[in-house]
Amino acid sequence: MNVNEIVDQVTEKIYELEPALLERFGEQGKAKCREDNHHHMKHLQTAYELNETKVFTDYAVWLNGILTSHGMKTKHLTDNFEIIRSLLVEDSSEQAECYRLSLSKAIETLGENVGTEVKNDTR
Repeated sequence: MNVNEIVDQVTEKIYELEPALLERFGEQGKAKCREDNHHHMKHLQTAYELNETKVFTDYAVWLNGILTSHGMKTKHLTDNFEIIRSLLVEDSSEQAECYRLSLSKAIETLGENVGTEVKNDTR
């Protein structure tokens, strides 16, 4: 598994799906997106090494709290996780399977929080 290649592919896919991001944040935003995805991959690696998906789910919930407090939506994070998961679909290694499971559980957990995010949004 080539982490740098995955991070680059995820970043390109995010910007392909939302071209306005480049206009809004420029190349610096793209670099930040890569950095964030390296963090996601490091947490996935830790969950794999510890054989504990909860490590990644807890990270996702923590990160989502930070991101939503800065005006982002949970959907941005879950979409990012979906892209990572889709890139790992053809990798049948135990590590990739663990990553996909961790990503799925995080997406599911964050999906449960979307309803409360909408209710708490007072704008």
